Amino acid sequence: MREPDVSAMKFDIITIFPRMVEAGLAEGVVGRAAASGVLDVAVHDLRAYTGDRHRTVDDVPYGGGPGMVMKVEPVVRALASIRSRRGAPGAVVLLSPQGRVFSQHEAERLRTAGHVALICGRYEGVDERVRELVTTDEISIGDYVLSGGELPALVIVDAVGRLVPGVVGDAGSVEEDSFSRGLLDHPHYTRPATFAGHDVPAVLLSGHHAEVRRWRQRQALARTLARRPDLLERASLDEDERRMVADLERDAARGEGAGEEQDDRVGEPTGAKGTGHGRD
Repeated sequence: MREPDVSAMKFDIITIFPRMVEAGLAEGVVGRAAASGVLDVAVHDLRAYTGDRHRTVDDVPYGGGPGMVMKVEPVVRALASIRSRRGAPGAVVLLSPQGRVFSQHEAERLRTAGHVALICGRYEGVDERVRELVTTDEISIGDYVLSGGELPALVIVDAVGRLVPGVVGDAGSVEEDSFSRGLLDHPHYTRPATFAGHDVPAVLLSGHHAEVRRWRQRQALARTLARRPDLLERASLDEDERRMVADLERDAARGEGAGEEQDDRVGEPTGAKGTGHGRD
């Protein structure tokens, strides 16, 4: 593995399951970026920062109740070690169901921090003094229950990391991702042109780049209106896009759907290139 560039985006992940996190970091664009030094990702075993021979990271809650609570001292020691060895993080994030819900906007904000430390919570919860003493942010990846913060940490590293130049080979892919403009992505197709009676829209085979661009623009708006209308309230739309949305809303009011048109579908794409949201 190449030494990280001094200007590389840094992530420090604090967890009691380092192998679980390391396995998730080993593949895909994040794995390649870490191997090439574009990203600098370090995983820290919280048990290494305990002060007893049993390497205890949790204890019973004051006041009683079920479960165990993650102790404050090992987390504070781990952050102190990171600061002394790797520099002060621009953001220290506790992964917690009590946090703000993660979004593309949050990913872009964390990207500007340059160095992000992620604390993976476990057990019934984390001692409140962790929040008070060391964290700058508390983030959740959704309104559902997970066993710990390891998977959310991997989600955040991936979402933030792909915004770093050089992590994703095609910068245009990042710009066109779902949510990058506050909209869902348009449909994607590649060979074959016909499969099980389903054809690629003819406009995508036409070679008319302006028409393809306009079709994709309308499809993204239609899909967002149909599936996530809440996003349109916050999206930055130009005048042409606002007209498209108005047309789509009129179609929907007439019972013609939200406008995810399926154009005449024939032919074989020339130089088709898969660019789906699950890019790797």
